[in-house]
Amino acid sequence: MPLDVSPPRGRYVGRFAPSPSGPLHAGSLVAALASFLDARAHHGEWLLRIEDIDTPRTAAGADGIIMAQLDALGMRWDHAAVWQSERHSLYAQAFARLQAKGRTYGCTCSRRDLAAGPYPGTCRPDKTTGRARHQPHAAVQPSWRFRVESGREIFQDRWLGPQSQDVANEVGDFIIRRADGLWAYQLVVVVDDAAQGVTDVVRGADLLDSTARQRQLARALGLPAPRMMHVPLVLDAEGRKLSKQNHAPALDLADPLEALQDAWQALGFAPFPAHSRDVFLGEAAARWAQRFP
Repeated sequence: MPLDVSPPRGRYVGRFAPSPSGPLHAGSLVAALASFLDARAHHGEWLLRIEDIDTPRTAAGADGIIMAQLDALGMRWDHAAVWQSERHSLYAQAFARLQAKGRTYGCTCSRRDLAAGPYPGTCRPDKTTGRARHQPHAAVQPSWRFRVESGREIFQDRWLGPQSQDVANEVGDFIIRRADGLWAYQLVVVVDDAAQGVTDVVRGADLLDSTARQRQLARALGLPAPRMMHVPLVLDAEGRKLSKQNHAPALDLADPLEALQDAWQALGFAPFPAHSRDVFLGEAAARWAQRFP
């Protein structure tokens, strides 16, 4: 039963990692603000990473719009931003390490082949015979799956408390390189966080389910697992997560201070008076530190 192994408390490096599929909206601002305040509350660094690895979903110019929105809000990152599309060699090196350890295998199952639920291991080779129940189609380009460990993955979430997941039984072996050759999110986020020295990840609660998978990948690669905090989501009138896929409107920055106040209250904090965005951010960081020392 793997235990929680987190970086030693002291140095703090956080990050905000938006996908450039469109401008920031009210929901993404909540995650960005929480990440920014946690870094400032701990006198740490705050990084910006543009997660444009899924090129079919990338909108031209969205990265520049996001950066301008953050700047208008007074949320400035501490070092040059990085783009995942420029880091393929890092992902290839990590993939090769996993292959060398026997932790990957090709899979030609299509979505039509699979029932809903965890991957049943159809293409997973037996460790003794090397054969799988389903022999891959030679003419089909495979995706590549990560061979997960058995047992529960246990970790502490700084917002939600103790968490655990049996990845093998609840998720199954998962894809780290797609059949179209693109690297999967689960792999690249682990590699990037380690390469950038990220100690603390603050993100939306919709990504909580990914954490156990990412911890297994980090361990297989010999990388540290950052401390985690998953903050509440902003929902639309129908109770759905506010997202670009659900056509959430772009953030209205006619009044940046009002947008910040709205995001602050969405995180469950009481409003307070502030005459400028910089005064607001300074006071909000102090109040955040009281709640999350």
